[in-house]
Amino acid sequence: MRREKNIEIMDTTLRDGEQTSGVSFLPSEKLQIAKLLLEELRVDRIEVASARVSEGEMEGVKRITNWAEERGFLGSIEVLGFVDTPKSVDWMVEAGAKVMNLLTKGSLNHLTHQLKKTPEVHFAEIEKCISYARTHGIEVNVYLEDWSNGMRNSRDYALSMIEFLSQQPVKRIMLPDTLGLLCPDEVKEFLELICDKFPEVHFDFHAHNDYDLSVANVLHAVNTGAKGIHTTVNGLGERAGNAPLESIVAVIKDFTPCHLNVNESKIYRISKLVEQFSGLRIPANKPVVGENVFTQTAGVHADGDNKKNLYFSDLLPERFGRTRKYALGKTSGKANISKNLEELGISLEPEELTRVTQKIIELGDKKERVTTEDLPYIISDVLQNNSINKDIVIDGYHMVHSKGLKPSVQLRVKIFDNYYEQNASGDGQYDSFMKALKKIYKGLDMQLPKLTDFHISIPPGGKTDAFVECVITWDLNGRIFKTKGLDSDQTIAAMMATEKMLNIIEQIKNSNKTEKKNPYGNEYSPITW
Repeated sequence: MRREKNIEIMDTTLRDGEQTSGVSFLPSEKLQIAKLLLEELRVDRIEVASARVSEGEMEGVKRITNWAEERGFLGSIEVLGFVDTPKSVDWMVEAGAKVMNLLTKGSLNHLTHQLKKTPEVHFAEIEKCISYARTHGIEVNVYLEDWSNGMRNSRDYALSMIEFLSQQPVKRIMLPDTLGLLCPDEVKEFLELICDKFPEVHFDFHAHNDYDLSVANVLHAVNTGAKGIHTTVNGLGERAGNAPLESIVAVIKDFTPCHLNVNESKIYRISKLVEQFSGLRIPANKPVVGENVFTQTAGVHADGDNKKNLYFSDLLPERFGRTRKYALGKTSGKANISKNLEELGISLEPEELTRVTQKIIELGDKKERVTTEDLPYIISDVLQNNSINKDIVIDGYHMVHSKGLKPSVQLRVKIFDNYYEQNASGDGQYDSFMKALKKIYKGLDMQLPKLTDFHISIPPGGKTDAFVECVITWDLNGRIFKTKGLDSDQTIAAMMATEKMLNIIEQIKNSNKTEKKNPYGNEYSPITW
């Protein structure tokens, strides 16, 4: 496909994205996000703050501009400013910024009822602010706030504003759908009118997602003549958020003849970093970056992928630094199971595979979430005549949690035919439990994996007596896996997840062996795959 024009991506995660309820980035976090956006993801521009907000905002901008000046990115750092000559410009000069995105009124309704000014007064103040900024070495882009309502309800005013700005020394005019109220047909109509009337002007389009139309609106804006698009990572922003960077990049690359400078293989990395810093978890079904979006669940899909990639599309996970997965559950077929077994390096005979598939379907009917790490247990249960007891069992425990005293645990663990007891105190009940467990394993000269993530949740609408699911992520010498426990008590759920981890690492250690001496003194016959 011939690439006709370059589309600038201006990411505003650090400014507009930070207006998400409950989200506030530390100055050090802002710097790390800015570095990834410009150096690795290679977006064209980033908007990092609003002028005059706080001392913390000043510190964050200074950190970014100092780094950007050293690395040659200072022209890509933008700050939202206001028509308040000289305050916003002076603030930016102190912060070391060189590009101001000047916020003006794009609708007569906002101008009349919020500023209570006439167009003539507003235009004069804008001209004064632009002139002051330019004399202080600051380049200016201009936002037309509430432009979408302006085009709907006061079109003459909106067009007169653009006519006025086209005669000013501004680099870009930015058209925000401030309330996220436009539909794609309106975006096409408005952009066609404006781009035809002002063909030499660089227009940016800034979409919000209130009707879940931001990506569709961006696609129409690009195809109609917009030269720049505003995004946020993970779609952060006020209300329903802004146009999500990850989806916008995929859509422009796949559905337009336009060129982007973005390195999409880094999208997942920046998405996860912003998730961590913002504290807002990415929905599992969110396009491009969600946990499940490259996971095939139906067995027929996995079968089709084995037969000439029948269920593949241009939206390949590898583009975004991800891999395709095949879920296990009641809709799984043999192909899904085979894909997961391949990942574990396990090969089963056809009859064995049929029986394992049936077992997974049974678990799925009970709403059990089956993971790749569960497969060794399922296979062991299916392939042996009698169900195999767990090799390692948390056989007994006594917990004490008193006000003013550290929690303590007395623990007994059964490892094969031997019992081991230890007690410990810690910062919480689970911490005490883990310390006692580590004492037992240290005495056996055995190392436990590192706990890297701990997540507690209850079913939607759950009450105080609901089951609690604990999902723990472990790192065993670079091999990452998760275990879960389910109980009405979150500490017990965590202990059940940990017990499962102990058996998984034992299973991993003993797979592909036909005979082994028990390191704890007794002989046993591990499972043969």
